[in-house]
Amino acid sequence: MTNEGPLSRLTTPWGGFWAPSWSRRERWGGMRFPIEMFLIGLFLVVAPYLISNSISHQYLATVWDPEMALDRQIPTVYWMVLPYTALYLFYPVTLVLSPRDDRGRAELAVGMQALISVTILCTSFHLVMPAEVDLRDQLDWDSMNAWQVALFEFIHSSDNPWNSWPSLHIVHAYFLTRVMTMWVDREYSEHALAKPFLVLLWLELVLLCVSIMTTKQHYAFDLVTGMALGHLVWVMCQPTLTLVESMGPHAFAEEAGWA
Repeated sequence: MTNEGPLSRLTTPWGGFWAPSWSRRERWGGMRFPIEMFLIGLFLVVAPYLISNSISHQYLATVWDPEMALDRQIPTVYWMVLPYTALYLFYPVTLVLSPRDDRGRAELAVGMQALISVTILCTSFHLVMPAEVDLRDQLDWDSMNAWQVALFEFIHSSDNPWNSWPSLHIVHAYFLTRVMTMWVDREYSEHALAKPFLVLLWLELVLLCVSIMTTKQHYAFDLVTGMALGHLVWVMCQPTLTLVESMGPHAFAEEAGWA
């Protein structure tokens, strides 16, 4: 595959891996492909994080603690558990917005490959350099209302206070925000809700970045490293996304070994 950027080799599509899904892309009225992407994400994005998080919690100890004085000075803001948990909406919304043509499917596969790669990178790093987020003692459960308690209990039951940095919450949110913005600008720019949606999307990203600290889920260092890595992954995807556009999805798929 032609190298159109210095980082394109790092995002070269996995030929045989995506070929089966690509061959079934038109089934079920075009819905088979995004459904397969969702299932692949469960196994190769969600599962690695949960497994590494559990291993860190059960068997590992902090190697380097990124906590700073600032982390305990940041106030706890209980309502911000809402934008924090809203990350879990990013994944289905991304699939809903993905274009149902071959260009959109190729871009979706490229994006999913990036998520898988960065998740495996981060979880491997979390296992080598584990760090416990030791801030939950700042939570005052009596100060929360019922829905805040419910959401905090949900995130605490599903996410042990480990795997501090870089924050995958931020890496995923930033990357998916860029992907959705790309599609909305290109495919839905004439829609009356396009601009309000993008404003809401980027506002949610900002609130989410703040929320990982005000909910005492992460340190400030986790935010900085998460944003840096998320942007790096987006930049690394650009040469491959450019190839999808310049070659056309069918030629791209053939060159990638999908067809």
